[in-house]
Amino acid sequence: MEQNKNMEFMTIAMKYFPEAKQKLEEAGIELSMDMLPHFMDLFQKVMQEAYELGKKDAAE
Repeated sequence: MEQNKNMEFMTIAMKYFPEAKQKLEEAGIELSMDMLPHFMDLFQKVMQEAYELGKKDAAE
């Protein structure tokens, strides 16, 4: 189950990746492929926490 959610989160991340990359570049930050795994790890943590919060709110 967790693996499926992570794949869904990655699909969402890739949907918004071009926009995020553009915003970073406009701010003078070049997103290298070496940096990408770190950002994706952080994104997955944020999405997992948001998902759990949504589940909790739905159960109330």
